[in-house]
Amino acid sequence: MGRLLLTVVVPAALICISCAQPEAIPRQQAGVSAPADRPRLDRAPASSAPQIVFLGDSLTAGYGLPKESSVPSLIQEWLKNGGYPHEAVNAGVSGDTSAGGLSRLDWSLAGEVKILVIELGANDGLRGLPVAGLKQNLTEIITRAQARGIDVILTGMEAPPNFGAAYTSEFRTVYRQLAKEHDVTFVPFYLEGVAGIPNLNIADGIHPNAEGSRIVAKTIWAALEPLLITQSADRKNRAR
Repeated sequence: MGRLLLTVVVPAALICISCAQPEAIPRQQAGVSAPADRPRLDRAPASSAPQIVFLGDSLTAGYGLPKESSVPSLIQEWLKNGGYPHEAVNAGVSGDTSAGGLSRLDWSLAGEVKILVIELGANDGLRGLPVAGLKQNLTEIITRAQARGIDVILTGMEAPPNFGAAYTSEFRTVYRQLAKEHDVTFVPFYLEGVAGIPNLNIADGIHPNAEGSRIVAKTIWAALEPLLITQSADRKNRAR
């Protein structure tokens, strides 16, 4: 069974997912950036240090924030303070869908990757893409990572209500099904405690500000740290 980290209560006014009709969603509000606006990935050359890769879209990339306020950068700070040797790799690309994340998976997993944090699907939902495609893409990402012996953390996302209750429910269920089927650590909602709260988001009402990003990082850290502890114990046992 997937390891459930918290119970999610989705705000009624979910600002991170627009309630406007799809054609009325501005490109940046939909999390879709023009190619020229897509940031370079924060991918360091392969090293011998164990790595934690954050595969995601603008929510991972840290859209609208200084680099040090992105979730992966905050996690890196806590890794250092906790004495963990891991490197946090920000593989977030603004506007990416689950298909986009899958297309760059092999490159993103170059190096000594020990943990993969998957934050994908927001743009699938905003565009009303088929849920079957989302499930297929996430399944491929999870299984390919696990085949390499990489621990996976899957974070859930919500679809906008303008595509109908059935789509929203099916979209939400995909993440729970995958977490259970593949026995991965599961965070039901990436933006728990941040979505729908104006003072925790930047002016677009979609992406967390520095304070909101820190709350998201704490949510991810709560799922991540137990894996770090387990991996550290395993390394010590093998060294005996």
